Amino acid sequence: MTPFKIRMHLASLLRRIFSRRFLKFGTVGVSGIVVNQGVLYAMQEHVFHVSAAAGQVDWLLLNISLAAAIFLATLNNFFWNRLWTWKDRVELHHRPWLVQFGQYTLSCGLSIALQFVFTNLLAPHVYYLIANFIAIGVTSVLNFLLNDIWTFGRLKLLHKHEPPKEG
Repeated sequence: MTPFKIRMHLASLLRRIFSRRFLKFGTVGVSGIVVNQGVLYAMQEHVFHVSAAAGQVDWLLLNISLAAAIFLATLNNFFWNRLWTWKDRVELHHRPWLVQFGQYTLSCGLSIALQFVFTNLLAPHVYYLIANFIAIGVTSVLNFLLNDIWTFGRLKLLHKHEPPKEG
């Protein structure tokens, strides 16, 4: 690849990151953080009655809480992103929402895995909600790019519409 093509790809990537759509994605992301942190806190403090003052992390309970928090935040973000962030891409609205949610979840998979890793790495050193918040921040740009390109993008991976054959 020539240096010119590399610069063009980089410019395109930066335009995508610093776009109005990214601001919408970020706004939806804030609602997802509220859902994520709220569910994580409720699960840890009220369902499992894990005391943060104890100073020890119960890895199993933290990961069960984290899984519930991530699932509900992912569901929240998917619907808001579909209805608002990428609502202008009407050519995608013919797809059933369940198919698109599957794509969204796969796109978020790497970010979700990294969120688990970073939260677990940081939780022994800082309060678990702060660890989770940092992990979300680190993974958000990757999450946006994957969803902008694949889930709500123009990239067609499922099938191509071919014109009917004559003759």
